[in-house]
Order: sequence, then structure tokens, then C-alpha cells
Amino acid sequence: MTARRASSQPQVRVRRVYEPPSEDDGTRILVDRLWPRGLSKADAHIDAWPKDVTPSTELRRWFHGPDSDYAEFRRRYEAELGAEPAASALEHLRELLGKGPATLLTAVKEPEHSHVPVLVEQLES
Repeated sequence: MTARRASSQPQVRVRRVYEPPSEDDGTRILVDRLWPRGLSKADAHIDAWPKDVTPSTELRRWFHGPDSDYAEFRRRYEAELGAEPAASALEHLRELLGKGPATLLTAVKEPEHSHVPVLVEQLES
């Protein structure tokens, strides 16, 4: 999954953290609250892990529960990203992305059906 950015800004790539690092990854940023199972920190080659831009533990648990709804998850996650400390962490992440190519890394099996697209949209706005 690749997110498009305005031509004056670097492109943000999204990849699963279990894929081997690539030379064109740029800054590798883990965007999951929990460390990926079965992956050593040395093998992950992570440059940044801004936990404050990830869904809260409560939201993550709700989303994986029986009553979850993606539209409601999206609304709740956007609200979290608009409040502190996530808002400051999001701005810091935008600054980091402004320095060159970057890859957002996640352990989720289907990044397109997770918090990642919401995060990418917030980074582009």
C-alpha cells in the first residue's frame, strides 16, 4: 500500500514490518502500539516508534471486539489524533516525514483495513 503525497513532499510508503528492509524505505517508522510478535529489534531496523500516534489501548481493544464498526473506529481514532498527546506526536511525525522518504511499518495482516489509512490521511492533511 502506497500513499500519494503532494509533489513537494516525500512519498509515504506503507509496508508490513515483517517484510525485509528495502534500500528505498527511507526512515522506517513503526506505527503499532505493540511490538510485533516474533521480530527482534535488530531485525526490524526501526528508526522511530511514535506510540502516541497509534490507537489507544482501549480503542484497539474495542476495535478487535465483537461490537466494532470501522466507521466508528475511524471517528474515534481521528478524535484521538486531534487531542494531546497524539496531536503533538502527529506534528512531530509530519516534520520527520518532511525530511525525506519514509515507510510506515505495521504488523497488521491487512493494513488497508486498519488504523494505517486513517493515519496516512491525517499526515497528508
